[in-house]
Amino acid sequence: MDAIEVRLGPRIQVVGPSCAGKTTLAAELARRLNSDFLELDALFWRPGWQEPPAGEFAATLVAATSGERWVAAGNYTRHTVPLYWTRLTTVVWLDFPLRRVTPRILHRSWRRWRANEYLWGTNYERFWSQLKLWSPKDSLIAYGVKNRQHMRTRFLDAMAAPELRHIHWIRLTTPAQVRGWLAELDRSEP
Repeated sequence: MDAIEVRLGPRIQVVGPSCAGKTTLAAELARRLNSDFLELDALFWRPGWQEPPAGEFAATLVAATSGERWVAAGNYTRHTVPLYWTRLTTVVWLDFPLRRVTPRILHRSWRRWRANEYLWGTNYERFWSQLKLWSPKDSLIAYGVKNRQHMRTRFLDAMAAPELRHIHWIRLTTPAQVRGWLAELDRSEP
């Protein structure tokens, strides 16, 4: 077991708002730990941006997290908390402010839309819908504004929940903190 796994454990989830860098960080941690990488958006979305039936997604999550070593990127707390958080060893919470993630949403969506980048379940990026600030169903910006406090409360409650006391929480609030934390992990390598 290497020094990073000793610090983080074998089952890690990276959570936070859209465009905070969950996928990038989780993929990097999985690479460093030689663990499976699970992108929850890829497991969730069906063609045409359709949501799967709840039972189907639950079965997919149970199967994907049945192993001993993995790093997951994404929230989906309504599904993940009851299904596997009792097995998590670490949660890395990218608690970035809206002023940080909103420009990232626009930039990423514009870049993906212009490149016609393939995403999950045969889906492609939709840029113009991000500007529907009145519609959390269509716009990640509106979704982030509407759900920010709920998400923060949910994570703060999870940090204090007796049944989840075993989870090591790492809360990072800026990209500079993420870079510093990764550098610290590098220094802990033998």
